[in-house]
Amino acid sequence: MPATTSPSRERPARSLNGYPLVAVGLAALAAALALVVAQAAAETFTLLAAAIALALAGVLVLAGLYMLLPNEAALLTLFGAYVGTDRQAGLRWANPLARKRRLSLRARNLSGNTLKVNDKRGNPVEIGAVVVWRVRDSAQAAFDVDDFEHYVGVQAEAAVRHLASAYAYDDGEDLAAGEHTLRGGMEAVSAALRAELQERFQAAGVEVLDAKLSHLAYAPEIAQVMLRRQQAEAIIGARHKIVQGAVAMVEDALRALSERNVVQLDDERRAAMVSNLLVVLCADRETQPVINTGTLYP
Repeated sequence: MPATTSPSRERPARSLNGYPLVAVGLAALAAALALVVAQAAAETFTLLAAAIALALAGVLVLAGLYMLLPNEAALLTLFGAYVGTDRQAGLRWANPLARKRRLSLRARNLSGNTLKVNDKRGNPVEIGAVVVWRVRDSAQAAFDVDDFEHYVGVQAEAAVRHLASAYAYDDGEDLAAGEHTLRGGMEAVSAALRAELQERFQAAGVEVLDAKLSHLAYAPEIAQVMLRRQQAEAIIGARHKIVQGAVAMVEDALRALSERNVVQLDDERRAAMVSNLLVVLCADRETQPVINTGTLYP
């Protein structure tokens, strides 16, 4: 079986306040300089050896100093081995032989390119997303992936492509009741995108703070066709509501006339009245009244 490597885990590094060490290093260099001056006057090599030792000690002390800004970490490695991560801001001091790699812990924005993918129905759509992320585990980000920033970009693009293929762009007859779409279920789609991104970023020690779609549209080659389809669906829906409202108004009118004994209508007059009212209420244009001075019966 191939060997598997366990993920790295961040651990705190031992470091000291750097300001006292600055004084120690400068004092060692000053003492070395004083010994060099004294050696020149005394003409003895004993003082020169002590001056060299003090100078080396001062240089080593000063070499261990490093500065950290807020929301910044330093990864310490000694001869290739991970020592720990220092997250304390300010002037710090650690082993001067350890390599110190700074890593930003601030929130970062990833504005992905607009991708052309197929939705659940197979329609080509254009989709883009904005992801807010930050490094959660500095050891994983530095040692478990080659370049965590490039890794985040590639995985974000893969997640957006997979998300688009899992949802339909808009409502349709083929969708189940309550099924979310890219255009209508924005909150559910964003939650699904954040969950998938977090799963993909886990290996790099990266935390997803927010993720939302920034661009969503049909591809240009089908945009006009889909626009006409949406317009037709909107017209049908509007007509359906108009007819429902007109029927309810006609029922109310007939009921009020019957209850108040305004006029007695037989079936033929009732049918004519219903027809006229529906024409008036459902017409697209203003209707012109026609006055009947005769009778409905021959």
